[in-house]
Amino acid sequence: MMKAVRFHTDEKWIHLYVERWLKAPLQQDDGTLIKRDRGTPQGGVASPLLANIFMHHAFDDWMKRKFPWVKFERYADDILAHCSSRQQAEKLLEAIRIRLKECGLELHPEKTKIVYCKDADRRGSHKYESFDFLGYTFRPRLSKNKWGKCFVGFSPAISNQAANRIRKEIRSWKIHLRSDKNITDLAKMFNAQVQGWVNYYGKFYKSAMYPFLRNMERNLTRWVTRKYKRFRGHRRRATRWLGRVRKREPNLFVHWKLGLGSPIG
Repeated sequence: MMKAVRFHTDEKWIHLYVERWLKAPLQQDDGTLIKRDRGTPQGGVASPLLANIFMHHAFDDWMKRKFPWVKFERYADDILAHCSSRQQAEKLLEAIRIRLKECGLELHPEKTKIVYCKDADRRGSHKYESFDFLGYTFRPRLSKNKWGKCFVGFSPAISNQAANRIRKEIRSWKIHLRSDKNITDLAKMFNAQVQGWVNYYGKFYKSAMYPFLRNMERNLTRWVTRKYKRFRGHRRRATRWLGRVRKREPNLFVHWKLGLGSPIG
């Protein structure tokens, strides 16, 4: 019979729960227990939760009290603060440095920087004019307004690091070796993953995703040449075959919906 567990929500009991979490021993694969006296174990299920609770009090609440006019975003330990001038940015950076030191933390010496958001209205220069955040690279990019006029905007697009990670993931699927599957099977196996990438990284500057999405078509072409004997050594014929399938079922693959498939003959 299960018993209900009551959790106290006042600050005293929250501190007690967190302290017990932090001091709980670490159990290894062989069952042995290791005593700990600080921090949370790397990869521990409670680590992200405890880190967010800590950063909420150490940073979020502090920023709202001390710098209510500064907008900021925080995801785990990645923080982005918006300042209206370099002077304000330098002052805020030093204040954050002192605050985190008081909390037993320190800023990453290489990742922490002041970035100039250069665009059509901000035409100055700075040592740093781009940054990565949540898998996106923010930097000056050529854009079009609703009237079709080109201008330079400070815009996000998928970062090189995220794109390389996706290319590596697609290679790990070894699509060209799955000769036991038919083309519908392949679509069912991988469409959900590809759609997730498109949903997330396609929000801004969708065309930046196209190079790694085209890898899907290259792998499908290799799959055709290995699965069907009549196409072995004939990549062009395999490409035309994929084009005919795409014409018949244009929504079979996610990248086909974006127009990144083989030419339709």
